[in-house]
Amino acid sequence: MLPRQLLSGPVRLLKSMWLLLILLTAGLGVPNEVNATVVRLTSLHWPPYSGQGLPSEGASVAVAKAAFAAMGYQLEVDFYPWSRAVKLAHQSNTPYVGYFPEYYFDTVQFVFSHPMGMSPLGLLEHKNRPISWVSVKDLRNYRLGVVQDYVNTEELDKAIADDLQPAEKVTSDEFNIKKVAAGRIDAAVIDVYVMRYLLKQNRLQGVADKVQMNSQLLANKNLYIAFKNTPEGLRWQAIFNEGLQRIDAAEVMANHLPE
Repeated sequence: MLPRQLLSGPVRLLKSMWLLLILLTAGLGVPNEVNATVVRLTSLHWPPYSGQGLPSEGASVAVAKAAFAAMGYQLEVDFYPWSRAVKLAHQSNTPYVGYFPEYYFDTVQFVFSHPMGMSPLGLLEHKNRPISWVSVKDLRNYRLGVVQDYVNTEELDKAIADDLQPAEKVTSDEFNIKKVAAGRIDAAVIDVYVMRYLLKQNRLQGVADKVQMNSQLLANKNLYIAFKNTPEGLRWQAIFNEGLQRIDAAEVMANHLPE
C-alpha cells in the first residue's frame, strides 16, 4: 500500500479532473437548454403579413410570435424567396420546423396548424377595363397574372395546370400590379391587404390610380403554419395550436394590417 503522502497528489489531480469535466458538461449544457426554447421557421417577404423591416416582422409573424411566447418559446424567422423558404422548411438537414404563412393544400410533406388569420383573395383589375365573372370558369375569358409557386384556389390552380386558364407567372405581386396597370394582363390574383400595402409604396404611386380590386372575391383563405410532417413537426404543431388558444390572434393580426 502506498503511503498517504504519495496518494494525496494523484487524488487531488483526479478530483480536479472530475471538477473540470463537470464544469465543461454544465457549460455545454447551457446553450442546449437555451436553444430548446427557440423554434425556427422560414417565411418570405410578403407584406403586410411577413417581411424584414415590418413592425413585428409582419402581421402573421406577430401572431406566430405571440402564440409561441404564450407557450414559453421564442420564434425566430428567416426570410427567403418563397420557393426556397418552402424547400428549406422541408429538408431534414436544416434547423427549420416549418414555414408560413401558407394556404391549405393537399400534401404529405407538411401538416398544418390551426388557422392563424384570414387572407381575402381577389383579382386586381384595370379601372378602365374591369372584368366580369360569376364562376371561376368565366375567368378563362381573361389572361390572369399569378405568382410562381403561390397556392391560389384549388379550382383556379387546376385550371391553370390543365392549360384551361390563360395565365402568366411572375416572381412577385408587385410585378403583377405593374402588368395590370400597363394592360399587359387582364387581372392578377392578389390578397386585398397585400394590394393595399403595395399601392402605398412610393415606387408604385404612379400606378395606384390605374388599378382596383374586382368587386367579387375569389375566396377568404385561412392562413396557416406548415410544419414538417415528422414527429418533431407534429410536436411543434401541437405547441403552436395550444398557444393560439391563449391569445387573441384576430386582434394581433388586425393591429398589423393596413386599412
